[in-house]
Amino acid sequence: MKILMARLAALPRDARDTLFLLAVIALIVLPQVENLPWWCSAITAMVLLWRGLLAVKAQPLPSKWWRVALLAMTLGATYATHRTLLGRDAGVTLVVILLALKTLELRARRDAFVIFFLGFFAMLTNFFYSQSLLTAFTMLLALLGLLTALVNAHMPVGRPPLMQAARTAGWMALAGAPIMLALFLLFPRLAPLWGTPSDAMAGRSGLSNTMRVGTIAELALDDSIAARIKFENNTPPPQSQLYFRGPVLAQFDGREWTALPYWARGAQGSLNLRVSGNPVRYEVTLEPNNRPWLLTLDVAQKAPEAPGLEVAGTPDLQWFANRPLNDLVRYRAESYPQFQSGPLRRVGGQLQAYLALPNGTNPRTAALAAEMRADPALAQAGTQPDTRAFVQAALRRLRTGGYSYTLEPGVYGNDTADEFWFDRKEGFCEHIASAFVVLMRNLGVPARIVTGYQGGEFNSLDNYWVVRQSDAHAWAEVWQEGTGWTRVDPTASVAPGRIGQSQRLAAQPGLFAGAIGAMSPSFAQNLRAAWEAVNNGWNQWVLNYTQSRQLNLLKNIGFDAPSLEDLAYVLLYLLVGASLAGAAWTLWERSRHDPWLRLLGRARARLVKAGLALPETAPPRQMAAAAEARFGSGANAVRAWLLKLEAQRYAPATPGSLSALRAEFRRLAWPRASISTSSPPRG
Repeated sequence: MKILMARLAALPRDARDTLFLLAVIALIVLPQVENLPWWCSAITAMVLLWRGLLAVKAQPLPSKWWRVALLAMTLGATYATHRTLLGRDAGVTLVVILLALKTLELRARRDAFVIFFLGFFAMLTNFFYSQSLLTAFTMLLALLGLLTALVNAHMPVGRPPLMQAARTAGWMALAGAPIMLALFLLFPRLAPLWGTPSDAMAGRSGLSNTMRVGTIAELALDDSIAARIKFENNTPPPQSQLYFRGPVLAQFDGREWTALPYWARGAQGSLNLRVSGNPVRYEVTLEPNNRPWLLTLDVAQKAPEAPGLEVAGTPDLQWFANRPLNDLVRYRAESYPQFQSGPLRRVGGQLQAYLALPNGTNPRTAALAAEMRADPALAQAGTQPDTRAFVQAALRRLRTGGYSYTLEPGVYGNDTADEFWFDRKEGFCEHIASAFVVLMRNLGVPARIVTGYQGGEFNSLDNYWVVRQSDAHAWAEVWQEGTGWTRVDPTASVAPGRIGQSQRLAAQPGLFAGAIGAMSPSFAQNLRAAWEAVNNGWNQWVLNYTQSRQLNLLKNIGFDAPSLEDLAYVLLYLLVGASLAGAAWTLWERSRHDPWLRLLGRARARLVKAGLALPETAPPRQMAAAAEARFGSGANAVRAWLLKLEAQRYAPATPGSLSALRAEFRRLAWPRASISTSSPPRG
């Protein structure tokens, strides 16, 4: 390392500055690697390495034709990859490529300034994909690096150390921090700052309004955070009752479950929600998912309070926002874990959609249902099936029939329920819930699938419950006459540990995390909890700083009914005040000048008052010689003082500070103007 640092210190300034700028560009591009096409990352890395090698070896830059050929090739590759040269992804690819190619014609300060501004823009594009705390910290380092390079470019003389430019850049950033803070707190939040509705969350995993074999498994292997929950007074329900309701699926084509059209849901019976017990109040911080639904603990009787969103409910107890959630959303809700819903009696064609099955599918499951209906122990007089007996019989079969829970059940065929009940006898929650609902419908019991999240993980550092994508779950609801819809989780019969805390699904850890976990599992868990608590603070106080919180800030400083107009006025007053303060500081700085020059000016004024004519540009040595020639030995002390003043400026190693010279100035006996008293000549 010492040898490397010595070699870098021995490089010419141009080579050193170029290598530093290339390192800053690499830091800007590095977080984008997972979002860029592989060829873009490869070409960018090769160009930066090539340019660094040319700088170290002091070789000439490539010709214009090389740059034109590379530009044409990358434009073609961009179009071939994205099928356009416009839009977010194609635009970011072009910005990164152009930033790298511009370094191949870095000859003059003008080229460096173009790279600086391209670098600032490329730095901002990182926030199109992530606004996490880690991304923000990385871009802060990149910002300081670009400012250092910019300051260094304005110091063309000599070989100033980069640390000197870095200190200046740091002071510049600190000076701009108050303005940045004022804009962050008070600039009206009229829309999300980053992203576009069409592609803001493309490819982001999350629950869907359909369920096909394999989808929940993909989520179960995703360890990213879906939501954070903070319960009022830190009194959550038992973990086994933490069911966060998502899409309700009722239509089945043999392989895929989908939600009923909105207009058809009301025809299947009224909501008729009946709750009991004490309500649970909580606050949800929902991660972006590009979906309009709001997750609530089963079941929310009132619409969640989501500032800036219009929230509507459905007859199947799901809550929707008026737009897809492409940014972090925080809302408050109140739920009753003990509830029943739906009609108590079937009238006409009500609930028929929850009995429908495609013709000719799952024949063995239909035969099993016929056997169960013919079983005297399960039979019931009348036309209505004995729902409770059928449910208990199906759950007993799951517990005792050799069924197992696995995330790798293999590929299912078309008759998924038959394969689960009779062949494979293994699967995860979606296989189990689907097979259970198909059996119930064959028994004449209205049933549907509910997807969402079950359980969570408590973080004692910030008192939030963390719900991950690995907590994605599917369960069933069955309808019983006189009771309505009731939750049944068949997965709990196959794998009781999956429901609650004893057995949570977790993604395979990475190499570094796996190594730490192998050495000290508790340390790895505490480290993860600490990082998630810090990241949650970033989400709560920065990313989720909404318009309502801005208006609450105005209330706290004395506004009775603050509005956006008040917000704009406060921001305007602050900006005007900052501008006036800046102007006053500029005037004061201009009048202050250099303290050494001011002291020299005072000495010149004393000598001019004594009758010695001196030009404004006279240095101390010239003034000392003129004083000696005019006043002789009477100006020896003044002459010595002027020479010490010169040495203090141009020979810093000379003993004596400016304050000491200023004190000596006041003690000096300065020459005075002589008045002639001789008689006029005689005539």
